[in-house]
Amino acid sequence: MSAAQGWDRNRRRGGGAAGGGGGGGGHRPPPARSGHRCVADNTNLYVFGGYNPDYDESGGPDNEDYPLFRELWRYHFATGVWHQMGTDGYMPRELASMSLVLHGNNLLVFGGTGIPFGESNGNDVHVCNVKYKRWALLSCRGKKPSRIYGQAMAIINGSLYVFGGTTGYIYSTDLHKLDLNTREWTQLKPNNLSCDLPEERYRHEIAHDGQRIYILGGGTSWTAYSLNKIHAYNLETNAWEEIATKPHDKIGFPAARRCHSCVQIKNDVFICGGYNGEVILGDIWKLNLQTFQWVKLPATMPEPVYFHCAAVTPAGCMYIHGGVVNIHENKRTGSLFKIWLVVPSLLELAWEKLLAAFPNLANLSRTQLLHLGLTQGLIERLK
Repeated sequence: MSAAQGWDRNRRRGGGAAGGGGGGGGHRPPPARSGHRCVADNTNLYVFGGYNPDYDESGGPDNEDYPLFRELWRYHFATGVWHQMGTDGYMPRELASMSLVLHGNNLLVFGGTGIPFGESNGNDVHVCNVKYKRWALLSCRGKKPSRIYGQAMAIINGSLYVFGGTTGYIYSTDLHKLDLNTREWTQLKPNNLSCDLPEERYRHEIAHDGQRIYILGGGTSWTAYSLNKIHAYNLETNAWEEIATKPHDKIGFPAARRCHSCVQIKNDVFICGGYNGEVILGDIWKLNLQTFQWVKLPATMPEPVYFHCAAVTPAGCMYIHGGVVNIHENKRTGSLFKIWLVVPSLLELAWEKLLAAFPNLANLSRTQLLHLGLTQGLIERLK
């Protein structure tokens, strides 16, 4: 397992980009934050929103949205440079514990809360095309979910599924579906007795295999749910099922947690960090969705963290950014770490060696790069 090789702390150079929506760039990495979300493609890590009550850390008088961050950042893998993205259109103001997924070139953002938490929640779907750097509101039909934050979201078979979340006062076990073709919301009514539904929760994560949606952890302000058994919604039967997972030999099950992160590579799901109500966690676990076997990875996070964000590249490299690292001091981090969750392909290994040996590769013209023998796909990753 490549994760045994440990973590890389990424270079953190800032790069500016002036423009609308979220404001200008500034030559700095993103300030420390929590409650933000991120997604990744082959070329960039996109980081949206977040919260930091420390006035100086969150930008002081320069941050009109204090203690929130109304901004979109991208971290360019090939150069190790952060850019604050200038965008056109209306950037949402619900900037903490929203849901974020990547669909082609589009970021889809749903829900979230402003300040005070629970007093200004969202239930719209906002779309940002990262190629054209423009925000738009997705016009939808049907009855939208309640205004919530801390819900989990995934795209499955052309539909957006949203589960759980909180209004700030009431925790939810609702499951909604948005057909991305017809843009119609539907609340799904599972064929279960109320006693067989998952417990109400927020700051959980979900995984899926195309047939079932698996709910991983989460909780309320006073509890965190176990990972020994997990609830799964069967899309074909419209019913919730409870699945007993298998413990790691001699280690057992992962601790119950909320505010963790989760990424998926095919049928393997990786969770890391989180909070169990007493301590901040720094472990990484893998769950196979065919065997439901838990495996604790030998690597641990460089610092235990919760309310962070994580995303995995198509090649299998996970990036983790930000989060809360100290409960008593209410301290957040702006650190960015990466770890390979699979054995990198020869192409990826060669690419990393090339970038390390020639850090100015991205400054060459497309013609020069073609003459060097780079493929169009690799050239796109430099831009």
